[in-house]
Amino acid sequence: MPQIADIRRKLLIFTFLLFLNPPIAFSFNIPEKFEYDLTWTGVKAGTATLEITRTGNDIKIVSTAQSAKWVSVFYTVDDRVESILAKKSSLMFVGEPVNYRLKIREGRHRRDKEVIFNSGNKVTYIDHINNEQHSFDVPSLIFDPLSSFYYLRTLKLVVGEPVYVTIFDSKKVWNVEVQVLRKEKVTLPTGTVDTILIKPLMKSEGIFYKKGDIYIWLTDDEKRIPVKLQTKVAIGSINALLVRGRY
Repeated sequence: MPQIADIRRKLLIFTFLLFLNPPIAFSFNIPEKFEYDLTWTGVKAGTATLEITRTGNDIKIVSTAQSAKWVSVFYTVDDRVESILAKKSSLMFVGEPVNYRLKIREGRHRRDKEVIFNSGNKVTYIDHINNEQHSFDVPSLIFDPLSSFYYLRTLKLVVGEPVYVTIFDSKKVWNVEVQVLRKEKVTLPTGTVDTILIKPLMKSEGIFYKKGDIYIWLTDDEKRIPVKLQTKVAIGSINALLVRGRY
């Protein structure tokens, strides 16, 4: 079912938020892990995770998504995205990106790409399936799609004030507007929480190109926990709801 693959793409959009507002106090613990149920038109269709760990000065962030058994019979989703950061400056919230790796299996579709962040404001893009490699110039303040979300969680989000974010993705540098829409209550298995709703206006090609609108609910506190995600697809909608974790 192609609609199930969209949730992997949409979860990455959690990470496309970065760099305009001054940071507030550091607001989350390491290690930390979120676990989500993925539903399509109200039926559970898979699971997803988002986890951050530390080893010395190195930080690893991993996002995964797997289709449920009944979906995998005819459309298997098995995705893993990993970002490695290193602490290089006391001004950085956690660290600067060093390596970004995306490995996707969605039905017959396969993708295995890597971005290496080099010194001198350059990155190396590698497509491991097509044996392709290129070098690109980038700004000094730039993150990969996955790690940028963790910087977002240290920022002050104000309703009605958009945030513009800078990332490297799909062989280009993108400046993305993220709208801060309103505050809402969201009901989780553990209870009801106050949230702030955001909507990234994606312009990146590749896995984020010409997809439906995406809405993300973050807890309206200093932790900015991503508790819910929703997007429209060809038939119905896909939701990701936080069901458990360590945070």
